[in-house]
Amino acid sequence: MATTQRERILPDRPTGVRPPGPQPALAPPRNPGLPLELDWIRDVRVNRSAVERRAAAIGTRRTVKRAWQAAWLLRAVTLIDLTTLSGDDTPGNVLRLCAKARRPVRDDLLDALGARDLGITTAAVCVYHAWVETAVRALQGSGLPVAAVSTGFPAGLSPFPQRVAEIHASVAAGAREIDVVITRAHVLRGEWEALYDEVRAFRDACGDAHLKVILGTGELGTLRNVARASLVAMMAGADFIKTSTGKESTNATLPVGLVMVRTIRAYFQRTGHAVGFKPAGGIRTAKQALEWLLLMKEELGERWCRPDLFRFGASSLLGDIERQLEHFVTGRYSAAHRHPMA
Repeated sequence: MATTQRERILPDRPTGVRPPGPQPALAPPRNPGLPLELDWIRDVRVNRSAVERRAAAIGTRRTVKRAWQAAWLLRAVTLIDLTTLSGDDTPGNVLRLCAKARRPVRDDLLDALGARDLGITTAAVCVYHAWVETAVRALQGSGLPVAAVSTGFPAGLSPFPQRVAEIHASVAAGAREIDVVITRAHVLRGEWEALYDEVRAFRDACGDAHLKVILGTGELGTLRNVARASLVAMMAGADFIKTSTGKESTNATLPVGLVMVRTIRAYFQRTGHAVGFKPAGGIRTAKQALEWLLLMKEELGERWCRPDLFRFGASSLLGDIERQLEHFVTGRYSAAHRHPMA
């Protein structure tokens, strides 16, 4: 099968790391989930010191050569769920965000990089339910999906029927992806059946919209809890598992990400179902984006470096990536205000 220009954005450079087992098809079917397997969940173990050593080596053991950095950063742009989740959001703010999602990198930079014809956009736009219809109208014809945060975001403590109703409302308004939050107490108390039933109900309410399950890892206590919650969410039918809401005191970290992607790998190897991963919260620089891409490429393979299986949840990341691309072209760092996010 011929490789498209868009697929060549991230060069397939040899890394010395063999992808773990068979890779999913180019258009992987949705994860249907499976019945809850409590024995599998109880058997989960995490070696924290080994995880922390591996995570600390991600940005130092291997780096992206300068000649390839622009290509990797352009790929990173295509993986961003461009997000605004502020209490002072307005229609104008959301419209600017959507315009930036359509054209995330300045035309002069794309011309200099020979990338104008790649059709680069962000992966999606993520907003509160109140702005779904506004974003859908603004993105009409672009093919970009709107993701809505739901189920009592960010705490997830509103009445359960209300949380399910939120999902139905956002899907009816045109959201094609739903980012839900779990009840963290289910994880902290080991109530795996309750967590499974909750996520399964959210999946059923989503219908054809893809379900991204936010674990709130900074509030789960241990890496073992992170792995177990990830596994339960996938068993319940999650299309993506996501680290954080961005509102916790601790958000996406590489040790947590490593645990989650290895759980995704174990689930894929055992079931054949590919589940996506979305780190969110605190990812603000191009350097951080490259570290997360290296993590995905080394742990899951290049196939998990595409928007249908990997996303960044970010608001300020795009501005820094665009600034780094200008440095790549001109050799100079520009002022941040030359690269507004939206």
